[in-house]
Amino acid sequence: MGGEQIDFEAEGLLDGLQGSARAERLALLEELAGEGVPLAELRRTTATGTVVLLPADRVIVGNERYTAAEVSELSGVELDFLVAARHAMGLPIPEPDEALYTEAELESANRILVAREAGIAGDDILDLLRVLSRGLSQAAETLRAFPLKLILEPGMSERDLASRYGQATAQLYPLVNPMVSNVLALHLRHGTQTEVISEMERSGGRLPGAREVAISFADLVGFTRLGEEVPADELGRLAGRLDALATNAAEPPVRLVKTIGDAVMLASPEPEPLLEATLRLIDAAEAEGEDFPQLRAGAALGDALPRAGDWFGRPVNLASRITSIARPSSLLAERGLRESTGEAYSFSFAGERRLRGIRQPVALYRTRRLPPA
Repeated sequence: MGGEQIDFEAEGLLDGLQGSARAERLALLEELAGEGVPLAELRRTTATGTVVLLPADRVIVGNERYTAAEVSELSGVELDFLVAARHAMGLPIPEPDEALYTEAELESANRILVAREAGIAGDDILDLLRVLSRGLSQAAETLRAFPLKLILEPGMSERDLASRYGQATAQLYPLVNPMVSNVLALHLRHGTQTEVISEMERSGGRLPGAREVAISFADLVGFTRLGEEVPADELGRLAGRLDALATNAAEPPVRLVKTIGDAVMLASPEPEPLLEATLRLIDAAEAEGEDFPQLRAGAALGDALPRAGDWFGRPVNLASRITSIARPSSLLAERGLRESTGEAYSFSFAGERRLRGIRQPVALYRTRRLPPA
């Protein structure tokens, strides 16, 4: 499309713009079209307000664009599976005739075949893509802001912003892949060592399955109400701060499993470290002051199944339900967890409660640290 003349006004890509803003947008669109950006991509990014990010995006994912059918033909991966993979990654699905698939996606499709040849089933590949995308999407948002912080100045034109953002991204992007690969490799190494040692001790070499684990959830009190009173970016800041506090509180063997909007999930093979990490997290939220909501938490112990970085089973459901009825700045634990801990904590009976999705009433205990001797 490099030499093709596009009537951007007729395409609706200048709607609502006047004066210098219109001239800047037109210059940017002409420059991008001259570099080979497809009209479909110009339409999409103009509609979403991200057209200024296109120069940076092309640094990250390359210049070539493909339709889904072309990616399928070049990689040998079935079209239906490509669509399923894109769904698993939480990405929008282009129309069949839109050439919006990137070189990076073509490379990923090629690696799907490698994974299949290694014996990994399609459902497991999709599970892995979901887990990776859940964590890396948050990292991508953070990384994307770094170049903007370096170049943003008051009064910058749209064209200058796009150009300088692209240049800053080109300087910083080569650092991203090694950084992400190294962090992932370190976590994989640590997790593999822990898994192998624990499994050998527990089952003498049998395949991993359900195992005993202590689970806790902690959520921000009144977060839903806050959503009606404060801007979305402020809610995002609070959720991001909760994630940072939970990351700091989750010292091994405790692991931060995931952040779910206004809540975090912690897991540990040992109950006492989980209680300590959860109480430490509640204290950290208190220390944030009046501008940060209080936390409430629930914890349970039992057999659960690890899958794709997450846990599934009764203690997960139970801990989540207990959290929903805990008081602000408190930790409630069920009887099994209480009976599995030592003498470092004080438990006061908080009654039996019927919880949604749990068959029998659950005995609950308010959990505190013992005062220093």
